[in-house]
Amino acid sequence: MAVKTGREEALPLCTLQQYEEHCVGRHLLHGVIAKWAGEKPLAPAIVNHNSGETLDWTTLEQSTNALARRLLRLGFRKGDYLATSLPFLTGHILLEYACFKIGVIHTPLDLRLRPPEVLRALGLVQPRGYAFLGKTPAADFREVAQAVRRECSSVEHLIQFSPRSETLDGALSFADLASGAPAVSERECQPAMAAVEEQDPAQAIFTTGSTGSSKAALLSHRNITCQNMCLGAAFGFAERTRLLVNLPPSHVGGQAEALMSTLFWGGTAIVLEVFDAARSLEAIHRHGVNVIGQIPAMYHYEWRQPDLASAGRLPGLEIAIYGGQQVPRAFLERLGGMAPRIGTGLGLTESAGFCTYTPLDAGVDEILSSIGHDMPVYRMSIRQPMRADGWSGEPLPDGETGHICFQGPQTFLGYAGDAEATARTISRDGVLYTGDVGFRREDGLHFSGRASWIIKPAGHQVFPGDVENHFCGLGDKVASCAVVGAEHHLLSEAIVAFVEKKHGAKLTVTELRRHARGMASFMRPLHYIVLEPGQMPLNRAAKSDYLRLRELASEAAEQLGWRTRL
Repeated sequence: MAVKTGREEALPLCTLQQYEEHCVGRHLLHGVIAKWAGEKPLAPAIVNHNSGETLDWTTLEQSTNALARRLLRLGFRKGDYLATSLPFLTGHILLEYACFKIGVIHTPLDLRLRPPEVLRALGLVQPRGYAFLGKTPAADFREVAQAVRRECSSVEHLIQFSPRSETLDGALSFADLASGAPAVSERECQPAMAAVEEQDPAQAIFTTGSTGSSKAALLSHRNITCQNMCLGAAFGFAERTRLLVNLPPSHVGGQAEALMSTLFWGGTAIVLEVFDAARSLEAIHRHGVNVIGQIPAMYHYEWRQPDLASAGRLPGLEIAIYGGQQVPRAFLERLGGMAPRIGTGLGLTESAGFCTYTPLDAGVDEILSSIGHDMPVYRMSIRQPMRADGWSGEPLPDGETGHICFQGPQTFLGYAGDAEATARTISRDGVLYTGDVGFRREDGLHFSGRASWIIKPAGHQVFPGDVENHFCGLGDKVASCAVVGAEHHLLSEAIVAFVEKKHGAKLTVTELRRHARGMASFMRPLHYIVLEPGQMPLNRAAKSDYLRLRELASEAAEQLGWRTRL
């Protein structure tokens, strides 16, 4: 079966029946490991490019079983949280899959969080354990661990990933946990493993906080593995897939999309502990990587490397996937020069990853026109706002702009410790409100922007993405553009455009105003701020930091006197 696009091309469909019948042994994340360990025990499952370690499926299964038994001996039980401030170490992957086996909720944190931010995150989930690095060139994580020990009463166990000689007093070395710590017997472990169900939470992934404080989104085994099925089907995953996992382990892209989708389909995950452009290219060459999935900023860093300084495909690379933000034509053309097939879609933490997909044989024009189609197992609808009583708004017809919504097994369980935010996101009838607005046509989903980012100058409704895309049309001069609203005495809200120049380009406000004449007058920015290359504020997900941009726009409005006069 296939869904028809504007070009009558095919996108594989995934249905609930397929998930329930053909993927029945893979509804649990650790069930995926058990399946492939039984079918191809010595085939490589994980290759760590940094350390050179290779784990076959049998070793992955046995090692995580042993770790799960040791966690049980320490007192971890189903429903407990274990938070980690770790890169994609092999031991980190083993630890998270050990958690999955006994129902402990793995909670990976961004390595760049400062101690107060870590404490806030842990306060939301109240973990029983916290795993961390020791002293590194980037930071001394022992300082964070000491703050956790002082401030987080729920934490009973500190697990340190560093040489035994550097382990904090009272902390358990991961090396000891992995090899020498006491464990319960297999017989004692079996009831704990049998109690884990597919609807149980497996991970708490913190959102990036692009529109407010980050929240811990609870993802079940079922949420994640359903997404694994869909993503792999859409983008051609198979047992021969060798995918480079170089996104952060704290991000749904690194976890559910890259690592777990590869393992779900029996492929090999080539893991880079921390993103590095040069090492990423090295790993692609050395390990025969044939699929990559990254955010646009990562591709830009790689394209600056000598190996990719000029356009040209990487030998063996078949598919390049990107997500996270809209991109201009020049980006897609460059990406198409890197791999013969490219793909994208809408991805959300709250849906365990991708929920729309572009066909792999789509050309640049088609990908520019939409961000793909949904799957029958996880249906999309464009709706009116959620009603005051918590029920979903009415669906809107094709072509009409509204809230982008989804319903089905990928919808997350809710935000840990934040029932109010959960109720604003999931309606009483189970509809996920993504916070994005857009419209659907025959050629797919068209993204207009975040619902909270809509700018209303003099009563008009302006979607920032439309304005940003217009200025990104100056591809030879503009590297990126971000648009926000600022308070204005007469207009109520005025448009401020932040435009980042390309390296070596000359760009003036006069040129931008001239280019803006190609838009309706109410869509034209009232004020422009031209940024030098690399000056666009970015959040931790390497996307435009709209919270910071709003602050800067507010400061500019104050200086321009917008709040008191024209």
